[in-house]
Amino acid sequence: MTPMKTEALIESILYVAGEEGISLKELSDVLEISKEEIRESVKNLKKDYDENGNRGLTLLDVAERIVLATKKEAEPALRKYAQAPFMTPLSKAALEILAIIAYKQPITRVEIDHIRGVQSGGSLQKLVLRGLVEEKGRVEGPGRPLLYGTTSYFLNYFGLNNLSELPELPEEDTVSQQEIDLFYGSSLQHE
Repeated sequence: MTPMKTEALIESILYVAGEEGISLKELSDVLEISKEEIRESVKNLKKDYDENGNRGLTLLDVAERIVLATKKEAEPALRKYAQAPFMTPLSKAALEILAIIAYKQPITRVEIDHIRGVQSGGSLQKLVLRGLVEEKGRVEGPGRPLLYGTTSYFLNYFGLNNLSELPELPEEDTVSQQEIDLFYGSSLQHE
């Protein structure tokens, strides 16, 4: 296997460093070559990015750190991508369904609908498309409805290592009388 050129190694490191970037000194230390050689390689890489119309990336020097970034010309496409339905925040209904699935999985759509009191099909499908929920099998019985559960992406999305890290649900009987009055009015007689 042919060893990678310095520019290719720098590009790989910049990709992994992300928006934080990396300093010339850090690159020099990692690649074990002089800071001057790093500076020259970064200059060549930037020139290649900027002069090649087939490349959507460039290098920026931000607070003495080199950052791999997208070119300004890509802004309209990136804006459209960021506004795509997949990138929009989860709706209240979707979050509600996701919470039900997380705590009650595996669960059928009919059971979700029963808990919510409304039909959940559309939001449930959006959660499946986003990769937060997946089919976990079928119920053995009439109609063999699908069972749904959360995915590993769900855990990653919410910063959890496993489902046991979900917060505890409050006990049903811990609802205060004041909360009951709020929902049902003070005309209820209390025992």
